[in-house]
Amino acid sequence: MVQIEAKDLSLGYEKQVVVKDLNFTVSEKDYLCIIGENGSGKTTLVKTLLSLNEPLKGTISFSGGLKRNEIGYLPQQSNVQRDFPATVEEIVMSGFAGKGGKFFYDASQKKKALENMERMKVKDLSSSSFSQLSGGQQQRVLLARALCASQKVLLLDEPVSGLDPQASASMYELIRQLNKEGMTIIMITHDIEDVIDDASHILQIGRSNRFTDIDTFKKERKG
Repeated sequence: MVQIEAKDLSLGYEKQVVVKDLNFTVSEKDYLCIIGENGSGKTTLVKTLLSLNEPLKGTISFSGGLKRNEIGYLPQQSNVQRDFPATVEEIVMSGFAGKGGKFFYDASQKKKALENMERMKVKDLSSSSFSQLSGGQQQRVLLARALCASQKVLLLDEPVSGLDPQASASMYELIRQLNKEGMTIIMITHDIEDVIDDASHILQIGRSNRFTDIDTFKKERKG
């Protein structure tokens, strides 16, 4: 079942085109990896998927029961985010912020937050300060937060950036398991070698945009 479809999409700012003629679909349980050079338009696409930017041309539509505000987002971390003065539980609970216009959390949301913290193996850190955690722990906390925002699609922007090999492997394993459990994954990555066996499709953004299934991508790489 198709959840997201982009047709003849052109993206940019103030009529300056960054990427054009982009066509792709994301279906339920897909694992889509988005690759491309710096400045190729990956971040602009992320903002468009999150409905923060409007396309300059073309359309991007949501279907299959997915609404525009139902994408869980794990951004690249900045130094400001790493030093954010809040507890793990507060960070995770903030994934529910704004849902239904509410400014408080009900019992079902608190239960779901605890479940997501347990899934991401950070429940025992719930009262810890986010800023005191390791990079890998912080990313697992932010992934739990993204799960509170969506039970259907996760959009991950370089989720292992800055992590050591062990923490990166742990993060990829968590994402792999979420996909096996039915979560649709959209991931921007430079580490295609680390996820090529997990991906279902590849979207290459740049001078020539290409959307292919993983088997075609692998065959083309072998030449």
